[in-house]
Amino acid sequence: SIEEQFLWPFDFLPRSGRVVAVPLYKGTYGRQAELPPGSNFPGDVARPSNTYRDATITWVQDLGRVIDYLGTRPDMDADRVGYYGFSHGGYLGPIILAVEDRLKAGVLNVGGLVPNWHFLPEADPINFVTRVTTPTLMINGKYDIVLPYETSQLPMYEMLGTPAENKRHFVSESGHIVPKDDLIRETLAWFDRYLGPPGGG
Repeated sequence: SIEEQFLWPFDFLPRSGRVVAVPLYKGTYGRQAELPPGSNFPGDVARPSNTYRDATITWVQDLGRVIDYLGTRPDMDADRVGYYGFSHGGYLGPIILAVEDRLKAGVLNVGGLVPNWHFLPEADPINFVTRVTTPTLMINGKYDIVLPYETSQLPMYEMLGTPAENKRHFVSESGHIVPKDDLIRETLAWFDRYLGPPGGG
């Protein structure tokens, strides 16, 4: 379950007073059997994957349903919803932020383009990144071997369609996992700036 496995990348957000809604995307956690094996990755670098394309479309729909749900709750402010994506969620960020205009701010924790993977057009972040206008913070490690600084991080940041004054690239002296102190400081400041303080005060 997500409670047992994967809270640490965002456990600081509820501690700061914000609500965190975690979509249990089709094919993940308790829903793994709902997608064919291998759907979570593009597949062979030379052969774009139909199953990955279909999964990506489904994930964006899953996220949209979560925002729909938040809008039905009187204790939630659906006009102040941000996106926080870690690793896989970071490099999917351009697709999500370009398609889902109800998101008012984005934080891509170790996001970047993946030039050595081949995607079908509907699932290729490079086809969406220039269409992003949402205020977006990218947080990366300079020595990340999964999403390298020069070939992955910088191209995504430079191609983001978000106006320069509403995007930021924070780079730490680290690898794929950014130090928690840096992550917390930068993320909370970004959400405070674009979503307002927790609680609407």
